[in-house]
Formats: sequence, structure tokens, C-alpha cells
Amino acid sequence: MTRVSDMQRYCARCGSRLNRYNVETLCSPCGSGASDDLAQPPLVPPAFWQVDQIRDALATWHMGRVIFAYRMHPYHGKPLPQELVGNWLGLTQAQLSRIEKGQAPEQLSKLIRWARALGIPGDLLWFKLPADSGVTLDDVNRQDFLRAAFGVTVTGAAAPLIDLLSTIQPTPIPSHVGATEIEQIRTTAREFSTWDHTYGGGLVREAVAAQLRYAVNLLNAHCSEMHRTDLQSAVGFLGHTAGFMAFDAYAHADARSMFRLAWTCAEEAGDWHLRGKVLSSMARQAIWCASPDDGLTYIELAMVRSDRLTATERAMLHSARARALAKLHRVEEAVRAVGQADDEFAYASPADDPPWMAYYDAAQHSGDTGHALFDIALTGRFATEASNRLRAAIEGHTEAFVRSRAISGIKLASLTMATGDPEEAAVLGKAALIDAGHIRSRRAADDLRELARFGGAHDKSIEVEELRTRIGTILAAV
Repeated sequence: MTRVSDMQRYCARCGSRLNRYNVETLCSPCGSGASDDLAQPPLVPPAFWQVDQIRDALATWHMGRVIFAYRMHPYHGKPLPQELVGNWLGLTQAQLSRIEKGQAPEQLSKLIRWARALGIPGDLLWFKLPADSGVTLDDVNRQDFLRAAFGVTVTGAAAPLIDLLSTIQPTPIPSHVGATEIEQIRTTAREFSTWDHTYGGGLVREAVAAQLRYAVNLLNAHCSEMHRTDLQSAVGFLGHTAGFMAFDAYAHADARSMFRLAWTCAEEAGDWHLRGKVLSSMARQAIWCASPDDGLTYIELAMVRSDRLTATERAMLHSARARALAKLHRVEEAVRAVGQADDEFAYASPADDPPWMAYYDAAQHSGDTGHALFDIALTGRFATEASNRLRAAIEGHTEAFVRSRAISGIKLASLTMATGDPEEAAVLGKAALIDAGHIRSRRAADDLRELARFGGAHDKSIEVEELRTRIGTILAAV
């Protein structure tokens, strides 16, 4: 066998040895087929997806960044033009540029189509690719919607019913809106809110968005002055419900738009209770999206004329304020805010609260304040207090609030894993997984990832590794 020189160079695309007179990065066959002329994405080796640039882009859950990393991959020899890749994806150069630089695309049908076009392995994606069974994406979307909204399984003899949807006309807007229509909006908001607390916002988000579009159109119908403010409040209530479900599903742009709509409705109606709730949720989203300073601003806005709010509402706002302060490392102020929340909750009277505050009971208060102390507890302070509050939340939440119970359980396991006994944390984590497996919440999924990271920091044990394996199984199904 002829010995090969240690200075040998290889083609960046196919891996073949380069001629010593070739100063380029590609061999002649690869170099002669310019990437600009490719009619479809090239077949790439498995190692293509393992480079740090690709893996980091995939970890952002932003398809635009993934496409950019794909275009810049050294495997291609030179960056692929946006116009070329856009043609593969059914996009113009300008559209692809906006996708790469803008907010993360969230429409599942598009994400699936683009992932399949580029050949991205399904096990690397943050969403699940449907089985390739000859069913179109539109069919998949309609079937998912029916399963979520009506609880039916569209297979076998029921499948032809899908075709009937194409003939369904939008519900006409009545010429006059009164007490009946207003109560229907409120009932819809309450029902979707109940679903959200139990199962998370991922499953029926499109259904509540459709209801919200209809409800907003009712604002343009004739309505007597006697009912106008009630109509605005009802639409705002539904807007908040839709916004929180979008937040839970990480459709953050949609959530912000819906929260703004709800806030506007509350301001127009002069509904201080709804205004406080919406601003509280806007604060929670901002804090979750790593903008605690914005979250604190929303809370301060909500606290204007707090004398018009109930004790329960003030407790909710102080709890959210404590979360923001803890994220800003303003420890003493955060602890003081928890104390203020406790003081207000001591005077809570559910009979005085608006309907959307029914969820904020002793268990919810314990969970919210426990979450507020969580970041402080990771530094070694108030760890026992945070643990006790999270335990009280887990024990107090009923089956109607599975998501809250699951999130508090995951947080307690993470705190114990970080500051206490990893074996005990594994037991707590496995108990929380029972609830987590029944919900579709991107917030809960991120908390599970955090728990897995805390577990990875310990020496491997059977219990901890089993927990991390089970977490991986649940995340794969989200």
C-alpha cells in the first residue's frame, strides 16, 4: 500500500483527496457543479448536522437561524445564496431574509415543510414531524385541529368528514349584540381557561384564536351603551385567555398582540380588575423571556390605583413583582415583595374576586411565591422556605390545575437537585413527570430541560439517569 502524505488535503464536500495542484477547497467534480445551479438541496452526510454552528442554531428553536447556519455550512464550499435556498423552500429572497433576521416562525406547517425540504433529522428538531403517509400538511393541520377542539379521532370511516370542512362558512356577525352574546364570550373564555389550566396552551390555541377573531368583530356591531363596557370586558377576558395560551405554547409574538388587545379592551371599559390581570400576565411573559426589567414596569403599571383591586389581585401582583426582582438580583426587595404578597393574601376573599381570579387560591399563591424565591434559593438563601412553598403548592393543587402542579413539582425537584440530595430530587422529579406527561406546555418542557441539566451536574446514579431518560422521552413527545 502506498503511503499517503501527512499533508494530504480533502474535499470539503465529498471528502475525496484533493489533487496537490488544486488550491481550492472542493475537488473538480464538486467544484464544477456550482451550488448556484442546484435545483434542490444536496444530500448531506449525518456529520453535517453535528457541527456546533448547526446544533447551536437548532437549540434556539428559530428556523430562520437554522436556515442561516445551513447556508453558511462549510460543507457547501461557499455560502449558499438566499435566493437559491429560498427557491428550495418556496420563498423569495426577501422573504427568507426576513425569516432569518426576524422573530422565530411559529406556523407548524411551514416549519415541517422547510425541515423536510432541507432534510433536517427529526430527532434534532424542537417539534415533531408527522409520519410520511401520503397525507398532506393541510390534512394534518385539520385533523389536529379537530382532535384538539372536538376530541374526535379522524381516521377510518370518519376521515371523509374532513372534506366537509372546506364548505363551512364563517359564522355571520349579528347586527345587534346584547347580553346573550356577551355571556357567550365569557363562557367561551372560562371554558378555554379551564382547559389551559388542566392541559396547557398547546392543544387548542388555534381554536381560541378563531373565537377571539369572531369576538373582536362583535365590537363593530351595534351594541347599546348599557352593554358596551360589558362587551369590551368580555372580549378582553377572552383576549387574555388566548394570550396566555399562546404564551404557554411559546407563540410569544401572538401572545403579546393578544395581551395588548386585552389591555386595550380593559382600558376602554374602565375595568381595573381585568387591566391588573392582563398586565400581570404581560409581566410574567416578559420575565420568562429574560426581560425582568420590562416585567417590573408592567407590574408598576398594574399597581396604579391598587386600592381599586381586591386583596387577591394585589397578592398576585406582589408575587409577580418578587419574581422580577429576584431575576434582577435585588434579593432584599424580592423577599420583601413576597412578604407583601403574603400580607395581602391573608385578606383574600374569593367572593370579591372577578371570575378569572378563581385560580389564585392558597396553592397558587404558594407556587407563585415559591417560584419567586427559587432563583434566590439557588444561591443558598431561603432554600427551605422556597421548598416548603413549592411543596404546599403541589399538595394543594387539584386535578383541575395539573399544569401548575406539574411545574411546581419540577421546580421543587430542580431546587433539591441543585441544593440538596440528588436521590431525593430524582424521586420528586419522577412524581412530577406523572403530571408533566399529561400536558402540552412549552414552559413546563423548559423546566424539564432545566431539571435534566441540574441532574447532569451530579455523578451518575441509577435514579438520576433514569429520571433524565424519562425526561427525554416526554420532551420527544412535546
